[in-house]
Amino acid sequence: MSVVSGKNILLGVTAGIAAYKTAYLVRLFIKAGAHIKVVMTPASKDFVTPLTLSTLSKNPVHSTFYTKEDENELWNNHVDLALWADYFVIAPATANTLSKMANGTCDNLLLATYLSAKCKVYFAPAMDLDMYKHSSTLDNLKKLESYGNVMIPAESGELASGLHGEGRMAEPENILSFIEKEILSGLPLKGKKILITAGPTHEAIDPVRFIGNHSSGKMGFELAKEAANLGAEVILVSGPSNENVNHAFIERVDVISADQMYKAVHQHYKVCDIAILSAAVADFKPSNIASNKIKKKSAVLAIELTQTKDILASLGKEKKHQFLVGFALETNNELENAKGKLHRKNLDLIVLNSLNDEGAGFKKTTNKVTIIDAEDNCTEFKMKSKTAVAKDIFNEILKRYHA
Repeated sequence: MSVVSGKNILLGVTAGIAAYKTAYLVRLFIKAGAHIKVVMTPASKDFVTPLTLSTLSKNPVHSTFYTKEDENELWNNHVDLALWADYFVIAPATANTLSKMANGTCDNLLLATYLSAKCKVYFAPAMDLDMYKHSSTLDNLKKLESYGNVMIPAESGELASGLHGEGRMAEPENILSFIEKEILSGLPLKGKKILITAGPTHEAIDPVRFIGNHSSGKMGFELAKEAANLGAEVILVSGPSNENVNHAFIERVDVISADQMYKAVHQHYKVCDIAILSAAVADFKPSNIASNKIKKKSAVLAIELTQTKDILASLGKEKKHQFLVGFALETNNELENAKGKLHRKNLDLIVLNSLNDEGAGFKKTTNKVTIIDAEDNCTEFKMKSKTAVAKDIFNEILKRYHA
């Protein structure tokens, strides 16, 4: 999966012959999993039709502030377009548009959107070689980069004039590759390996019954997604869960029992930089597993239980360079019990959630957590989605983790 998967990409198209390539570029972004909207300069419609780009992007294409032919048409809000985008890609970026961008000229919808953008802006110059080498163009390119915009360098080849040289817009495949590499280079966990556990464990009683809990695994899966989005290589060890994840940076390892999770975790722990154990591992398992289904012969059935291996404590004992994070689900004396677990198991952080908080805990899409560090500093967060909680947890990790 591409790092642009799930991202909102606004494509700005200006009036250069290379505009015909934007149809291929939109297709590549779509195949990479991105959401695409297109804004065009009015003159660019002479080179590629809005119908083509709207069909490929599956969104309306905007080129003016409003449609003159439709009295009831609402204006196309450049601010909304700019705020929607995670990334703004202007390709092709002609010498004319580059000059306007560099000097703050705002005479069309695309430029108004550019000046309103708060996201990272990429631009791919496209013009003839003498225009590309002109001192005014070079000054504009430097000025745009000084504003924090990122230039996708032009390529050499045959130009529309018939000349051969530098000035061709980068090919669509190269534009996507450039953006992916540039995004990755700025991610804080690039090159790091993170181990995450998720979900419940099921401890067999007989071939058809088990002891388990109500964990859905959602919190652990959201943590895995957030780690991957921050550039990390993720090993996700999951107990039985209906949650799904599809990301090139996430390797999912499915287990069932606490013993299986213990083995899988220890298999990967030594090479990990950060380990987050959010799984709800069973504390006890049946001492003996019946080989056949237990028949209902009496009104009472006694099952002898024995403790499972404490995965988190075992990692705390083996910890060398790893940053270790645990979870505590409590119903009483929450802070006291969580702090005890933090120190007893040699953790760097512990995430406390309480079943006493409405909307927190198992099978919920939301959670309310308090994060405690090794110095007993507590940071309490409001109720929010588990996606947002995952971001909070990694923000706290990044404040304290030093490679």
